[in-house]
Amino acid sequence: MTIEAVVFDIGNVLIEWAPERLYDRLFGEARRREIFAAVDLAGMNDRVDLGEGFRDVIYAFADENPLFRDEIRLWHDRWIDMASPAIDHSVGLLRTLREKGVPVFALSNFGAESFDIACATYPFLTEFDRSYISAHHRLAKPDPAFFALLETNSGLSGASLLFTDDRADNIAAANARGWQTHLFQGPSGFAHALATHGLLTEAEAKP
Repeated sequence: MTIEAVVFDIGNVLIEWAPERLYDRLFGEARRREIFAAVDLAGMNDRVDLGEGFRDVIYAFADENPLFRDEIRLWHDRWIDMASPAIDHSVGLLRTLREKGVPVFALSNFGAESFDIACATYPFLTEFDRSYISAHHRLAKPDPAFFALLETNSGLSGASLLFTDDRADNIAAANARGWQTHLFQGPSGFAHALATHGLLTEAEAKP
């Protein structure tokens, strides 16, 4: 079946998402491990991704965990330092697909305010034909309802969609709906997949 749109995750596909790296740099690996083991930062972030207030959630969670209050607040105050840098080859693939007239969508777990910050820092995030951001819909991957939302809204489904994501559980959820998928482990592998599907030539897929 002909692919009619390419669907991108954002974190670790178009921009690096590395909270651990920032905390390691500021506090050292041992302290970072202590913080991450003691408090559920991932759960806190999930609440933001599902539409709760960015600063409100993080600052309240920090107040609930006073031993790590200042460190937790960094998740808000230094967020853009955790969501960096851009993955330039992936950005190039996104733009080349658009230049060739291939629709490109985003399907990403992201907070509403943090997505605005990311768009201001990385203008290519505003270049999608359609963006499906979890906080805007209060749905998040790998919930099948989030994938179904994209299908209903775009009028596309199944093998007409090629989806890339760095998380195996999200890829499995897309596979269950019949989507074509690529587990993102680096831009060169995704570039090869796009060429294999005939969406880009080998030359167009190069950095």
